[in-house]
Amino acid sequence: MEPTLNPDPALIAALRSDLSAAGYRADAVRSVWGPVADTAVGHGLHGPALAALAPRTDALATLARLLFLGVRTDRDAVARVLPTLGAHGLVDLGFARIDGDAVVPSVLVRPQDAAGASHDTVRWWIASDLDEAALGGALPTGHVLGVGGASLTLAGLQLTTPARRVLDVGTGCGIQALRAHLALSAPSAPHSGAPTDAEAPIVATDVSGRALLFTRINALLNDAEGIETRLGSLFEPVAGEQFDRVVSNPPFVITPRVAGVPEYEYRDAGYAGDDLVAAFVSGVGAVLAPGGTAQLLGNWEYRAGQDGLQRVREWVAASPVPLEAWVIERERLDPLAYAELWVRDGGTAPGTAGYGALVDAWLADFAAREVDAVGFGYLLLRRPASAIPALARYERITHPLPEDGALGAHLGAALAAFDALEEFDDAALAAARTIVADDVTEARHHLPGAEAPSVIELRQGGGLGRTLEVDPALAALVGASDGELTVGQLSDAIAELLEVDAAALRADLLPRVRELVFIGMLRLA
Repeated sequence: MEPTLNPDPALIAALRSDLSAAGYRADAVRSVWGPVADTAVGHGLHGPALAALAPRTDALATLARLLFLGVRTDRDAVARVLPTLGAHGLVDLGFARIDGDAVVPSVLVRPQDAAGASHDTVRWWIASDLDEAALGGALPTGHVLGVGGASLTLAGLQLTTPARRVLDVGTGCGIQALRAHLALSAPSAPHSGAPTDAEAPIVATDVSGRALLFTRINALLNDAEGIETRLGSLFEPVAGEQFDRVVSNPPFVITPRVAGVPEYEYRDAGYAGDDLVAAFVSGVGAVLAPGGTAQLLGNWEYRAGQDGLQRVREWVAASPVPLEAWVIERERLDPLAYAELWVRDGGTAPGTAGYGALVDAWLADFAAREVDAVGFGYLLLRRPASAIPALARYERITHPLPEDGALGAHLGAALAAFDALEEFDDAALAAARTIVADDVTEARHHLPGAEAPSVIELRQGGGLGRTLEVDPALAALVGASDGELTVGQLSDAIAELLEVDAAALRADLLPRVRELVFIGMLRLA
């Protein structure tokens, strides 16, 4: 049985002091075991890291062995590296037990770097349950996950624009709440209109009491004040309240509702199919303040030939509170690939007992609903300040994204551009001046011996890393967008150069200029 977690502030302060004194940080741990072992750890393979640590007895190696990899460690060695907390303090926190001369960890505490304001690095420690590599088998259904790929993806997507109150639904170990705290603590965060004394600036909810304990522990471990935890499903714990920002990495994994299939709390909320994401979309409007935004990750099914993004569009349309939506599908898996992904995620490997039965259960569940594929992606929802939603964008972006960590800022800039463009009719846009973004490059492809290019591409180095094929007229307008001439003046000059009708060219270019401003290749001067 897992030890009961104890979010005691004094004990956690002692742990924080010891970890800091030992220099237990992500870059330091990587330097201890090297890049190959670090990659292996990311794949759930601890052997190379343990081999690198074997000859070392220093504090950093001991902490990496005990708290990063979850390996039983000599009790005296633990006492030396945790002089303030001590081995018994670790036990009192519910992080370990004593077994003779050894300390046996039941919790991982891993260093985690995050991008703060102005892309500076913020260093956290994140406590969570032992992973499958440390357990040596399948995860328990009440497992509280640490920082995974999905968590980091959503953290990078979080808007960087100011918010007064933030709600983190399905908080898990609390990484999104910490990210929200980081944004609220930034120098650009609002100082007026702050929450009242009765309102916590950040509310984190979960159906798992153990997850909420981890969230409280991680808030204390990282000096993040103002995070309130509440037990309950979806929006029940905050009924009647409103937030400027809602963020969620919900337990959206589609799981068969049959005996013998584990229901992991961290990824499964007990809903059939993709009903959990549909319930989130239909309910989030009630807790969003006017102008407030919600961001989440999710799955959606392709049923009987129906497009998955069309299902999401129908969920948004059915919301009792009008919502704007920007939905990006990042990948689509067939039923077999999806089943195998999540069976392996639970710690049941191919070739082991029960693997085939679990995959069969998933396939039967999909067949019963005529599911052809499952989409995964990002949802950005906004409650418009006016009654009429204007933004309705559903798209597929499956290429690798730039690794600049600026997606949240990019999404915020796109929303701001959309709002600005809503105030511009065609005449106003023609009178505006545009500037090409610094990260935009142009590529021209020629057939051998041809003078004119057969393909012209605009490429975005940051943001969503888009590549657009354009015609010579639009390429010329973008190339000349330095803020000196208006869009209309540029269009007319290009029409004269190409010897085409000026009015027709302007009518063709203006909507495409709007698109380039929205996606960030152009900006309004």
